Amino acid sequence: MYILNASFPQNIFVVHPQYFFISGLSGIPYSNYYYIFLFFIYIVAVIGNSIVLLIIAIDQSLHSPKYIGVFNLALADIGETNALIPNMMKTFLFESQYISYNACLANMFFVYFFNTIQCVSLVVLAFDRFVAICLPLRYHAIVNNAVMCSIFSILWILSTFLVGLTVSLVTRLSFCKSNEIQSYFCDHGPVYRMACNDNSVNSFMAKLNTAVYFAAPLIIFLSYLCIFFVLSKITTWEGRVKALKTCVSHLLLVGVCFLPIICTYIAAIMLSLSPNVRIISTSLAYAVPPMLNPIIYVLNTAEVKNFIQTVIKKKSASIDQGISN
Repeated sequence: MYILNASFPQNIFVVHPQYFFISGLSGIPYSNYYYIFLFFIYIVAVIGNSIVLLIIAIDQSLHSPKYIGVFNLALADIGETNALIPNMMKTFLFESQYISYNACLANMFFVYFFNTIQCVSLVVLAFDRFVAICLPLRYHAIVNNAVMCSIFSILWILSTFLVGLTVSLVTRLSFCKSNEIQSYFCDHGPVYRMACNDNSVNSFMAKLNTAVYFAAPLIIFLSYLCIFFVLSKITTWEGRVKALKTCVSHLLLVGVCFLPIICTYIAAIMLSLSPNVRIISTSLAYAVPPMLNPIIYVLNTAEVKNFIQTVIKKKSASIDQGISN
């Protein structure tokens, strides 16, 4: 089919393959152990983020601007985990590496969409910490539940538009050379590069999405520069530590989310990584943060720990009362 279609003028026919073949993790020795690890990541991520969502929904004291951001981050974590890991395990563990054209585009959209929501959620949480520390007297005027809900509504809409436009532009491409995607999911870059007609618009959208992704840690870095500058003016060391403690969870989330993928990209540019090493590193960089994010918030956030301790005490008291009766 591809040989015949390649002989036609590229600006007349648009050829969409019935299936794509995902080859990214093929031929890796002992790969079954990696899929078992991915399954463990999936279970922990789904359960952990579901617990975070449930706690925030139940506990009235957590209905605050900061936890609206945490709620959106947990939603994005669950979404990305479900978009990425089950498909990876189905594709490679069960050797079902063919994916239909429409299913590929859907997979591409959801992985990139929820990853974008992760990034912007961390930026909004950085904004929350910036206002809380740098403008404490105006915090409740600038940041409140209505403002945070409006911000996230706008960001979800903009992310839907940006990612949806990126994916929809793939439909204008003609695939007359190959249908093999050299990645672990329907990755936008490997897909549009297979096109045999003009893909300059798709290349531009890929660069735009990359710029948006890397703008997030830059904005967070600048916000923390301002935060550290304000903290340096606090006269007592105890005051600095107390203010900085409110940022620890967020800083850990930022590090877990951005550092692995940034290091992977830098290593790929500076070193000649083999395709398998690059693909495994990138897949881990996308899969691990949703698992760690709820753990970080449970262990480092006093409000969440207090809620869990209260629930455990109530359950223990009710059990003891039942036994005594």
